[in-house]
Amino acid sequence: MPTTSSQDLDLATYLRNRDMTIPKLHVGQRLFLCVLSIFVIFAASLILFQQSRERQYKRDALNSQLQEYNYRIFSEMERKGMDFASANNTLETFPNDNLRLTIIGENGNVLLDSEHGEIATMTNHSDRIEIREAKKNGAGSDYDRNSTTTGRKYFYSATYFPTAKVFVRTALPYDDELADNLKADQHYIWVALFLLGLLSLILWQFLVRLGNNIENLQKFAIKVDRNESLTERDIESFHKDELGDIAKRIVRLYKRLTETQEQQTRLKKELTQNVAHELKTPVASIHGYMETLLTNPDIPQETRLQFMERCFVQTKRLSSLIQDISTLNKLDDKESETLSDEPVDISAVIATIMNDTALQRSERKMEFCNKLPQGVVVRGEYSLIYSIFRNLTDNAIAYAGDSTTITLQGHETRTSWFFEFSDNGVGVPEKCLPRLFERFYRVDKGRSRSMGGTGLGLAIVKNAILRHGGTISAMNRRGGGLIFLFSLKK
Repeated sequence: MPTTSSQDLDLATYLRNRDMTIPKLHVGQRLFLCVLSIFVIFAASLILFQQSRERQYKRDALNSQLQEYNYRIFSEMERKGMDFASANNTLETFPNDNLRLTIIGENGNVLLDSEHGEIATMTNHSDRIEIREAKKNGAGSDYDRNSTTTGRKYFYSATYFPTAKVFVRTALPYDDELADNLKADQHYIWVALFLLGLLSLILWQFLVRLGNNIENLQKFAIKVDRNESLTERDIESFHKDELGDIAKRIVRLYKRLTETQEQQTRLKKELTQNVAHELKTPVASIHGYMETLLTNPDIPQETRLQFMERCFVQTKRLSSLIQDISTLNKLDDKESETLSDEPVDISAVIATIMNDTALQRSERKMEFCNKLPQGVVVRGEYSLIYSIFRNLTDNAIAYAGDSTTITLQGHETRTSWFFEFSDNGVGVPEKCLPRLFERFYRVDKGRSRSMGGTGLGLAIVKNAILRHGGTISAMNRRGGGLIFLFSLKK
């Protein structure tokens, strides 16, 4: 069995502790280093390229000047019948005293050299770089090369004249002065370094802010993963820039979504409690009547029938409650349930409702005044649109009061129909208006239950209208009564 030495354990402990103490660079710092590296490489390449181009330009300028000397010297020689001595005389007219002149034959033999009188001892020059280039291209140059004749370094420039079959070569000593003149200007480097430093500072400021925003987003993600609550400080920790604004919006949207989910959970809990409470009353009534009937077989027939009728009323209330809850669930289930998109004749719907509620209105001496024009057609699901007008009618019959009038009128726009459903009854207290469309909300709970209502009618109305892309509001009518204003798409 392998064993681990104490030295191995100490090394592992050291490495682990070292890794723990090394600060981890966040994304902004890593991005800064990457971009800075690119900047440095680009700046260094640009500087080297510029330096090389400037040196080459200065060498070319000097070579052009020496080439001009070569042509002037040859012109003077040609004018005097190729007298080489005249070449030395011409050399003295040039402003540079250090200028060296060499005339070389086509075979590479030196015919004249201003720095060396004994040309017979000079080696053949056909292998010189500037001579080979001049032979090939008409002109050639070389720089910073030691002369085998004088032992000094020169800048050479040679020109080939094929008519005379000679090379005219001038040269300048490649001393410190000439080297400095041919050197590239260093001010460009300092300007480039200054700009690089300035860009690096700006980049650092930007990327640090970027890194902080990303780091705060990471903290936000960790909090979300751990289901921790978010505070306003979490939102304000982002910097005021584009990414910070986007991050703030994301955090606020998540916070709003969380609050909405919590509200939905609370509403579902309240709905469950309300449903249980609403079911409890009719079930308890039915249970009590049935228990009385079963434990007292000698109850008079008239009382028995009365109990049975009350049980039947309570079962109808249970059926209505279950049907309304089913309708609301259908309206809430937006993903799995899609509304049918068919033309619905509102005039026909109202005619059906007036016929179905004629007996109830007659008992309460109520009138239904339908002021809608003929041919009012909207698009949607018939059953839900029917439930909108039926629940509003039932609500008015139940709560408006005896000898009142229900009035329905509407007007159209290019895309929608706007309806006004009103009664001239007792209305509701102003403080109750904002809560009329809540599930199981009742202005007068005792009276509402005695009327047999489920407390879900107006909630169904609102949700059905919203599912059809409309809006609804309620207000008290001047002079008494209640008005519902709502819209449906044509």
